[in-house]
Amino acid sequence: MKRYPIAVIGGDGTGPEVVREAVKVLDATAARFNFGLDYTYFDFGGERYLRTGEVLPDTAAHELRAFPAILLGAIGHPNVKPGILEKGILLRLRFELEQYINLRPVKLFDARFCPLKDKRPEDIDFVVVRENNEGLYTGAGGFVFKGTPHEVAVQESVNTRRGVERCLRYAFDYARRRRAQQPWQGLRPDDLAAGRKAQLTLCGKTNVLTYAFDLWERAFHEIGAAGYPDIKRDYAHVDATTMWFVKNPEWFDVIVTDNMFGDIITDLGAMIQGGMGIAAGGNINPQGTSMFEPIGGSAPKYTGLGVINPLAAICAGQMLLEHLGETQAATAIENAVVGVVRGKLASLAAGKMGFSTSQVGDLVAASL
Repeated sequence: MKRYPIAVIGGDGTGPEVVREAVKVLDATAARFNFGLDYTYFDFGGERYLRTGEVLPDTAAHELRAFPAILLGAIGHPNVKPGILEKGILLRLRFELEQYINLRPVKLFDARFCPLKDKRPEDIDFVVVRENNEGLYTGAGGFVFKGTPHEVAVQESVNTRRGVERCLRYAFDYARRRRAQQPWQGLRPDDLAAGRKAQLTLCGKTNVLTYAFDLWERAFHEIGAAGYPDIKRDYAHVDATTMWFVKNPEWFDVIVTDNMFGDIITDLGAMIQGGMGIAAGGNINPQGTSMFEPIGGSAPKYTGLGVINPLAAICAGQMLLEHLGETQAATAIENAVVGVVRGKLASLAAGKMGFSTSQVGDLVAASL
């Protein structure tokens, strides 16, 4: 039997609660598909910080490199100033483990939970590939005359050819694999006439951010023309992208963008797919340790009440298995989630599902 070592960080707030349900479903899946998962738990988060004053041990990244994947619950504690844990744990791990891709599937499972009029599951099924190690999130910049009337704050967006190219190549490869697995849902006439190619859309702001996105756009077309003639290339300004997410989400297949724009548009994507309770993401190092998480945060007001929706964490577990190459098992989890969402739940919102957190986990596990 093949076995996989998995690091688990429950984190803060409702994080440990949803992770428990994700582990429950992962174990049920492993039993069905005859592989093993060996968990090692780490207590990184707000409680550890408040107890020890240490955000993340210097040895953390080294220890975590021993695992192919990390399952993360949530980071964010109401008694810790915002930014300390997020930058000190999340961003630090993304950078030190060189998880240079943030992968966000946006998939509607049930039309009842979509806020957009007349949109069906076949209309909302795309993926955002976000560059995860550069841009405005590198922390480049600083203050001059801080706290005075003459204060100046500078935050610089750092975009390197290496960083941009490796993100774009990942996105092109992902679009190619996705097209091989399923027909693209885009409905524009020119795309249909082109033979329903896979499509990769570059989301940027070339008319204003003329340095950073000049690099992105040139690399996008150079890489696409040289190595991916089977992928249709498209471009959309970030503001137009948000508009089309709402008006015509069926136009999108795979979207690639920088760190900041990716952070923004994926939250909008979560809303049109049914809310944060169903939205999962992966921080990917294709050659190293990757980390998978629900994207909704720690939701401290729901801690311990047993009402938080665990499906985003369960879907993060599904992404984790897909990353490990257990594609049949990953598909089984997604199918089980779809069945529970469509057949059992009254809502995807915390406290309104019709079931407790653990009961939803039981439903998905039983469906396997």
